[in-house]
Amino acid sequence: MSGKYVVPVLEQLIVFHSGFLPKQASFKHASLTCGCNWVLSFSSGQEVDEAAGPMLRDRSHIEDTLQLATVETSAEFSAAMKQLLDIYHTAIKPMEEAYKYNELKQYEVTDGEITSKPMVLFLGPWSVGKSTMINYLLNVHGTSQELYTGAEPTTSEYTVIMHGEKFRSVEGIVMAADSSRSFSPLERFGQGFLERLVGIEMPHKLLERVTFVDTPGIIENRKQQERGYPYNEVCQWFIDRADLIFLVFDPTKLDVGGELEMLFRQMKGRESQIRLILNKADNLSKQDLMRVYGALFWSMAPLVNVTEPPRVYVSSFWPQDYAAGTSRELFMREEVSLLDDLNQMIENQMENKIAFIRQHGIRVRIHALLVDRYLQTYNDRLGWFSDPYEVFQDIVNDPDKYYIFKSILAKTNVSKFDLPNKEAYQDFFGVNPVSGFKQLSYHCSWSRGCLLDKLENAISHELPALLSSTMPTTPPPLPGTCEGNGCEEKSKNYWSRH
Repeated sequence: MSGKYVVPVLEQLIVFHSGFLPKQASFKHASLTCGCNWVLSFSSGQEVDEAAGPMLRDRSHIEDTLQLATVETSAEFSAAMKQLLDIYHTAIKPMEEAYKYNELKQYEVTDGEITSKPMVLFLGPWSVGKSTMINYLLNVHGTSQELYTGAEPTTSEYTVIMHGEKFRSVEGIVMAADSSRSFSPLERFGQGFLERLVGIEMPHKLLERVTFVDTPGIIENRKQQERGYPYNEVCQWFIDRADLIFLVFDPTKLDVGGELEMLFRQMKGRESQIRLILNKADNLSKQDLMRVYGALFWSMAPLVNVTEPPRVYVSSFWPQDYAAGTSRELFMREEVSLLDDLNQMIENQMENKIAFIRQHGIRVRIHALLVDRYLQTYNDRLGWFSDPYEVFQDIVNDPDKYYIFKSILAKTNVSKFDLPNKEAYQDFFGVNPVSGFKQLSYHCSWSRGCLLDKLENAISHELPALLSSTMPTTPPPLPGTCEGNGCEEKSKNYWSRH
């Protein structure tokens, strides 16, 4: 099969998932034998001086796409952040404390997490280029600040790369003890994990806008899975807090094992934040890349249970120039598209934070209503000669018998999909006796109002109003014109949480 037939087929595959058509590359003669019965004839159309060493790519597109020259915190952003913190502390946190929401072991929110920068999480098998990709984005390849990379599994720690005034390494126990950061809840995973958590601070324009998290590679070998800490629980913690998840593969590691299957189960419900990256694409011929691209989707299809597949980026994310004879224009367009995706997430971080805090407020409200219902049922069932412990255990072990959860669904704006598991309240009341709680009516006063009213007002009015105030406003287009892009189709916002 000739190369001129392979390239259009590959481009049509990528066009189907990415929505653009790269320019045709010109090819000269050069023989490349793949692991099949065909001999492919390709060339890049440019001569390379091998004695001169590897050429480095131009990086101007990274600064331009991520707008690194204009990184400044606007007054509007600071004001919105202050208002968001005020709403959380006055309307949501008091209800959290009154009904011990954090004891439910659900998503715990701290001030450091609200004010933190967006987080990009890198996941994938070992040695697929996760650390190299971070080095490339930060332009620290070949310096003393680069993350260590190699052909063998090199990353055994969770590495958080964040902004700082100077380059320094921060131990995990220090990060967890710092309440101004968003990592203090990681203490619950034990000392064994904190010894494998490390932070790296460096002065960089991109890190002023985003935080990167490099993770240990997925290892399907059973013996090597004995990591010494709850790997799946730690992954879940980072997945829950990630604004964007880069799941990186290379052409040699497309197998799906137990650990990768577990990872996809943990990402259920967050499919809109997942980006699949087929890295090291310039190591393959056009025909082999077409086959690997199809093999990746074949492997991922049983794991991603959504109608629309995740976005896939095909390129080679490292500083050296693309290999000769490959679709360099296609790879560059894919890279720019990924950078634009990353920039959109960064630009809309305030909208994501407001939507997240509103969802958190809804969960706290449902928890308070459930505890109130448990308490009301307990008081109604408790008789003069009843054993208080037996009465309450009967209610906790069989809440359906007393319509605990069904009665909550009758409340306004409560979805059955937001209700916690019934088993979670068996554990919750196992460590929190019912005598430690008061009914919602108790948390009302003439001067300060009711906690529930404040929380519902924040969910229904204050947070939506704050969200509207952060949305960019544009004047409507004039009739019969296309001003303000009125005639252009709006691109879908893949990263948004609301």
